[in-house]
Order: sequence, then C-alpha cells, then structure tokens
Amino acid sequence: MLSRLRRGTAVAGLVLVAVLGTGSWASADAQTPLTGPPPGAAAWVADTSLGVRLPDPGSAPPAEVAAFFAGLAPAARESLAVRHPQVVGNLDGVPVALRLRANALAVEEERARQRERAGDAALPAAERAAAGAKADRYGELAHRALLAFDPRGRGQVAEVFGDPEHDGRTAVLVPGSDTDLSNYDRPSAAGYDTLAGMARSLRAASGDRVAVVAWVGYTTPVGLGVDAAREELAGAGAKRLGRLVAGLAPAAGPVELFCHSYGSVVCGLSAPDPALVAGVVAVASPGMGLERADELRVPVWAVRRNAEDWVGDVPHVSLLGFGHGTDPTSGAFRARLLPSTGSHGHSGYFAPGSASLAAFAALALTARA
Repeated sequence: MLSRLRRGTAVAGLVLVAVLGTGSWASADAQTPLTGPPPGAAAWVADTSLGVRLPDPGSAPPAEVAAFFAGLAPAARESLAVRHPQVVGNLDGVPVALRLRANALAVEEERARQRERAGDAALPAAERAAAGAKADRYGELAHRALLAFDPRGRGQVAEVFGDPEHDGRTAVLVPGSDTDLSNYDRPSAAGYDTLAGMARSLRAASGDRVAVVAWVGYTTPVGLGVDAAREELAGAGAKRLGRLVAGLAPAAGPVELFCHSYGSVVCGLSAPDPALVAGVVAVASPGMGLERADELRVPVWAVRRNAEDWVGDVPHVSLLGFGHGTDPTSGAFRARLLPSTGSHGHSGYFAPGSASLAAFAALALTARA
C-alpha cells in the first residue's frame, strides 16, 4: 500500500511539473465559479402581481421560460422587465429584445447605486473610489446591446453585435482566461485581440450578415495558474453556455461556437446539442477536455496554431485532474483543421485579412438557421 501511495505521489508530481512548469502556467489567484440564479431572484419568485407563479430562475429550463413569456401580453412582459431587470436580463429563454431592454435598465440601476456609494462620506476612501470606477464603467456600457449583465464578483456580461433574431446566422464567442466585465472590450492597438474586438472583426468579415455574441457568461481563470490547468471553472461555464444556447437558438437558429483558449475547454465540456449548435471551432486551444472530436455530436474545427502562439508549449496531458487532453490540432484528435496564415500570437486569429478570420466568417455564414 505504501509503495502504491508513493507511486501515486510521484505521478502527481510529474503531472504538476509537466502542467505547471512550462513557463506558461504560473501561479495565480484561485477563482470560485459564479453559479445559481441571477441577482434579484428572491424578489422575482415572491412576485405574484400577474396572478401566476413566475418561472424559477434557478431551475426552470429555457424552453419553459420561453413558453411562459410567449403567453404574456406585451405590457406584462414590460412590467416584469421594469420590476426585475437583472432577472429578466439574465434569464435564458426570455426574448432577446426584452433581455436587451431589461439589461439597459439594470445597468442604469447599478450605475446609480455605485454613484451613491461613491458620494457616501461614511465609506472609506478606497471603497468610494472603487464605486466611482464602477459607476464610470457602467456608464460605458449604458448604450450597449447586452444579452447579460451581472455585476457580482468580477462581473459577467454578454454583448450582442447585430440582431440574432433577424440576421439569420449567429455566432457565440467563448473567451479564455482573464476576461470579465471590466476588460472584455478594453482598448487595444490591434483592435481585434479582445473579446469584443474579435466579435466586431467576425461580424465585419461576414459582411454584417452574422450576429455575434461576445459571451463572458462564466468565471474565467485569472492568469495561467492551477485554475487554467484544471477544468472546474470550465465545467461550471459549460452548464451556463448550454443554457445560453438553449435560450438563444430557438429564435436565432443553430449557433456556431468560437471558443478561444481556455474557452475551448468550456465548449468541449458543454455537450452541444446538434439541434442548437451548428459546430464548434477551437481557437488557440490548450485542449478541449476530450480525447477525440467525435466525442461531441457536432462538427468540430481546430485552427492550426501560428508560430507565435505560446499555447503550443502547453503539454497535452490529462491526469489527476490536470491538463485538457489531446491537442485539437493533432491527427489523433480528428478535428477538421482550419488555416491560420496571417495571424500572429495567441489572440491574433481574428486579424482582418488572415486566413483564420476568413474561415471563421465562411463557417458562420453557412450555419443554417
């Protein structure tokens, strides 16, 4: 028994060295995934103003939510959005236009709350400054088309570029580490290497014919430490991604998932439904939590890595809870490969003029509604 324990300890040590000792994985802050219903759920459940029980935001499937809202008069829908903006704005299955309306209200409410805190002399100066910064940030989001807005923790958000209900084609971009409400659209010199920049670039490459959702709907790892080498955050994110798609696809048609870096682990664990997802594209992927592409029931594409992408140095192992499995660009994985000529670096695959972006646009345009 002791020798077996020693062997297990030795294997664990080797895996940790392989996964954490590459120069890419480094120490970082551990994150707790944000799960459960959206803010304001308790008040929503207690609301009897319509004379009917409202769908439980913690357990009702998106199809049930959609059926409930389909049966409401427009005035009743608007009333719920006004009274419970954070629930309506984040509840998968609610009509897209109503979610955008509710989140516009939620952003303004949260902005006003943070402004009040920023001016509260009873609070420490650091808290007032943080509140002021948040109020400014929410001001930047005030006129965006937001399919989700949750200010808790590091914050989650989903911004829509285009119109999923009318464009006929929809793509969802799933990001990797270090992406949250505060930085998904940060200014950058390139303009296409942030999540929002990738979304704009893909929409433009499609001739504005594909609606693109920049989805920061899960708690991403911070840095490239243990969280990024394990799959707990991805597993929690996969459930949330599944709900998003289940609420979006009936109105938008089957969506194409573009999954960047650690986001490809989220997509790989999400078990996409072929009726809702046209295909999955792994971009700059450390692995998808899978051994082979045919473990998913939808077509899987993987982008050939460019020479400047550090993810190529990440070991493709999966042992003792560390690592993300087979390299999606390898022959053993059996994904359909896409070119990357003209791209540079880990976040450069959406560069205008690159072969990868052209391939992304072609895929998104052929995903049938």
